[in-house]
Amino acid sequence: MTNLLTFSADYSLQSLNTFGIAARARQFLRIEQLAQLQAIFADAQLKALPRLVLGGGSNLVLSDQVDALVLQMGLKGRQILDEDEDYVYVQAAAGENWHEFVLWTLEQGLGGMENLSLIPGTVGAAPIQNIGAYGMEIQDVFTGLTAFDFTSGELVDIDKATCAFAYRDSIFKREYKDRMVIVNVRFALPKRWQARLAYVDVAQYLRQHQIDSPTPKDISAAIIEIRQAKLPDPANIGNAGSFFKNPIVPAAQRDSLLAVYPTLVSYRQDSGDYKLAAGWLIDQCGWKGRQLGRAGVYEKQALVLVNHGGATGAEVRALAQAVSADVYARFAVKLEVEPVFF
Repeated sequence: MTNLLTFSADYSLQSLNTFGIAARARQFLRIEQLAQLQAIFADAQLKALPRLVLGGGSNLVLSDQVDALVLQMGLKGRQILDEDEDYVYVQAAAGENWHEFVLWTLEQGLGGMENLSLIPGTVGAAPIQNIGAYGMEIQDVFTGLTAFDFTSGELVDIDKATCAFAYRDSIFKREYKDRMVIVNVRFALPKRWQARLAYVDVAQYLRQHQIDSPTPKDISAAIIEIRQAKLPDPANIGNAGSFFKNPIVPAAQRDSLLAVYPTLVSYRQDSGDYKLAAGWLIDQCGWKGRQLGRAGVYEKQALVLVNHGGATGAEVRALAQAVSADVYARFAVKLEVEPVFF
């Protein structure tokens, strides 16, 4: 074993997952250079082990014992690559903190990513989930990425079409799930920037602060403040952010629900279907502020599950299943979880 591969056995992951679950890894390694991935690939025994690639650990619910080779991505670097008439092209390494990267683009005078401010996690994890918030998704500015392919041992460039982005989804959750490790990600930021102000909360903030012509930094500041008011800080109470996807249902089903529940929160999609607010559905079932074991539903936002101290992955799963069952029993709508259980 070379110095590149100095593993830590029975390693605590409690500080590396935002839910604060006291999980332990069979073997742990922080990846700070590409050569480490290549060395793992070259070792038949290591290559055969199940792998868990960690970013910020913010979209993850761990078992108490993670029987896998846990690789935490620590690759760093961000840069402006190029520009043309319409866009400035930027790149960040997989281990960069997502929010810090967004703030960096704003400091360069580049708009386009401000609506994705304060989303937890790393740059490398962002395309996997096709992260989104306040009227945009990563696919809106994404141009491509470089990944290490564990079937060939080669670096491959993957374009936007291949990523097959969808709502909180991509090819990295399916065909490429255990095959590709994202190394860096590239984005195109528009020179002719336009504010995205579709969400009422953002428009209301700007009105309250008497901002008539918001800059990208203004919108970022608004979203940071809104998110901080709605979502708990993992440093204070363990959580994985929004735990359930907002379900998308046919128009006929939405209309039937609206007839019974006039305050139903829904958003029409380009397809003609409707996205329902999962938090509203959960709240209507009386789950806001309730606990099941040491896990609970956040008292200020029903979409967020929290760790009240010492919760296990099994307790979080049980809570998620109980919440989902109640929502389905009342509304005949299936909830899908956002975080990955490992």
